Amino acid sequence: MNCPRCGTPLPDQARFCYACGASLGGGAGGAAPAAPPPPPPPAAVTLAPVGAQSLTCPSCGAPLHPVFGDMVLTCEYCGASVSLGGAGWKSIDKHTMLAAKVIARDQALKIVHDHIEKGFFHRKDFEESTITEERLSFVPFWIVPASATTNYTYQDVAVGVGGTVASIAAAEVLGAALSGGGRRGGFMPFPVVTGPPVNPTRQDAIVGTYEYPVIAVKAMAQYQPKDYAFDLTDRTIFDRKGVPQGATLLNGDIGEDAAQHAARAHVMQLQTEQAHKKHMMVSGLQCNVEISDGELLHVPVYYFVLTRKGVKSIILVDAHGGRVMQVVQA
Repeated sequence: MNCPRCGTPLPDQARFCYACGASLGGGAGGAAPAAPPPPPPPAAVTLAPVGAQSLTCPSCGAPLHPVFGDMVLTCEYCGASVSLGGAGWKSIDKHTMLAAKVIARDQALKIVHDHIEKGFFHRKDFEESTITEERLSFVPFWIVPASATTNYTYQDVAVGVGGTVASIAAAEVLGAALSGGGRRGGFMPFPVVTGPPVNPTRQDAIVGTYEYPVIAVKAMAQYQPKDYAFDLTDRTIFDRKGVPQGATLLNGDIGEDAAQHAARAHVMQLQTEQAHKKHMMVSGLQCNVEISDGELLHVPVYYFVLTRKGVKSIILVDAHGGRVMQVVQA
């Protein structure tokens, strides 16, 4: 007999092809053996040990020179990135970027102006401010996929109040009956249990999925987004040519492991806040967060420092989405 897949001549009683591994079924020895498991994915190659003062780019071979504290490096020639972990420097498999749609300074300032001057009492605030610092930078963020389930109990105030009102109403009816249909007997109503007690304790759950951005620069930790979402549908594979002339490409000093821990904590906080906004008197809250491997995303961010009447404000503009990300009073 011949193998139906590759045509290799085989004994009549063969159960599988020794050339291509195809199962022949119906052979005399019973079912064909299970196919061997797929080989494990190759382990990430360590490019340089922890503490190395130089290494080469895994993509183009250009020299990379980490500064003390750096944990994310982007090659200035080809745009490939590496990250420092417990075992040393390794290549980052997924490195993406958001293109800068707001490049002109005046366009970015128009976004700041419109944000500041919302409402009657904020008119002229922008005109009275002095811009003391500004720059356009591509800031690295770790985008960490997370799925979270939060289970909790709460006290349903409406049920509790409703049960009390029903008891009082029942007492009124019974009191009227005992006093002959009126209140002349001076009967005082009292709560009456007319059925099983109403338990106002309820249970609920909040389930959510996130692609949570964790800023990868410790010096910019105060600008960590809380519930701001980048338009990730527009992200593309990182290309150094996509960084406009004059813009700064920042390296990071927060590794992926630390970013995953931070994302877990931020997602738990968001879930907890959602539970408290949804219900009052929340208790017994338990949050489970599952984290997956993330990616490094460079985001174009305009950074402005405005001073008005001695008060300094730092305003960050998402130069891809055209929106104000953060306003921080310095």
